Amino acid sequence: MAATLLFYLTLFFLLFSIVQSRLYTLPPPTIQLPLPHLFSVADYGAIGDGQHYDTAAIQTAIDACHSAGGGHVRFPPGTYLTATVYIKSGVYLVVEEGSKILGGTKLEDYPAESSRWYVVLAENVTDVGITGGGVIDGHGMKFVKSFGEAKNVMVSWNETGACLGDECRPRLVGFLGSRNVRVWNIHLNEPAYWCLHLVGCDNTSIHDVSIYGDFNTPNNDGIDIEASNNTVITRCNINTGDDSICPKTTYGPLYNLTVTNCWIRSRSSAIKLGSGSSYDFKGLVFDNITIVDSHRGLGMQIRDGGDVSDVTFSNMNIQTRYYDPVLWWGRAEPIYITTCPRYPNSKEGSISNIRFINITATSENGVFLSGSRDGHLSNLRFQNVNFTYRRWTDFRDGLVDYRPGCRGLVKHSPAGIIMEHIDGLELENVNMIWSDVIQNKRWNNPLDFLPSTVNNISFLNFRSESDSQFGVLSSELRGQRERYLI
Repeated sequence: MAATLLFYLTLFFLLFSIVQSRLYTLPPPTIQLPLPHLFSVADYGAIGDGQHYDTAAIQTAIDACHSAGGGHVRFPPGTYLTATVYIKSGVYLVVEEGSKILGGTKLEDYPAESSRWYVVLAENVTDVGITGGGVIDGHGMKFVKSFGEAKNVMVSWNETGACLGDECRPRLVGFLGSRNVRVWNIHLNEPAYWCLHLVGCDNTSIHDVSIYGDFNTPNNDGIDIEASNNTVITRCNINTGDDSICPKTTYGPLYNLTVTNCWIRSRSSAIKLGSGSSYDFKGLVFDNITIVDSHRGLGMQIRDGGDVSDVTFSNMNIQTRYYDPVLWWGRAEPIYITTCPRYPNSKEGSISNIRFINITATSENGVFLSGSRDGHLSNLRFQNVNFTYRRWTDFRDGLVDYRPGCRGLVKHSPAGIIMEHIDGLELENVNMIWSDVIQNKRWNNPLDFLPSTVNNISFLNFRSESDSQFGVLSSELRGQRERYLI
């Protein structure tokens, strides 16, 4: 009896072990996720010949997709001329390779309110996006009134009374008051005004996007981020006449913006905070970015009383050059930080805790760090930064640019770093290399500041010298820390 019981127990554990082993070696079960609902604009009557408006067909496809619970709206190869179309919650536009959404050029193609003039618009929606590898084109060249060698003169719809000034033109793509926005693998070309615009959005991802705007066209900004939080921009190629990446706080604060692995070219400022700056900026990171042929590299134009804090610029290669000093803001500064108020009675904002780490710049002008009487710059740190100063264009130097507002263009001799109204600046492992051309033109002054407005400057391994092997060392503070309490 005992032997029989032992036999069955042994058999049970043997079978259990085999089954258990079998369970561990079986492949995991395949879970079939439901495919997104797919709607083609062609199925709703879109022609895609670039001549006839496809607005109704596109909007009907978007509405059907939204009503089905969301999904993808597909644009097969073709050119789809359209007035404003509206993305709804849960809808992703898939603009395939070989397809183009082309914006209309007539005032009646857009809503009555100028704040809603976009070719593609998403308002107060969630879980939306644009992708597909195709093109969205703003027809920007149709808005040129006259072509200029240095700057185009643009059409303005200000006669309607819907907006004022000379910037009354439609933007390309806008996400307003939206959440969970994703834009990737898409080409955004030739905006008549701003290209990609975020206002009051949260949790936005923009990656692998190519943006191109005519280099002579004003106000064709690449990406404008207004009062939007938790935004990530990466692996983008941005080539525009005006500012390329431009955070603003006109309507509310801006927190947690990360920009990485981008290539930028701008006839204005490659990266610019402001000038709309009524609220605070906090927690911004810009890393691994290449900037070429730009009028200004890294800029802050804080004009409306907002404060800026906790911003890091790291691992960058910057090249800045002069363009026409009257037609375009900028004076070839690789770094430009300012707080002067827009109007005499405007509140002055402050800028603090800003880091520049592992920066290499070649430029025709120096760094401009300019606080204001009640809007100081504080706790700025430059670490492992190399500046090479040389001239290669024929535009005149000797001007400081305070625009917009403030003091305008002011005559001032160039310097490696011009400083005004600063309390706390650290330079560690900072090198300035001066070309013979600049030295022959009397520009070899590393630092320019008034002791009455600049305090607490710290140097550790600061070096300034000629790039010629026979050049004379202009100044050198190495291996020791010099602190000026002025």
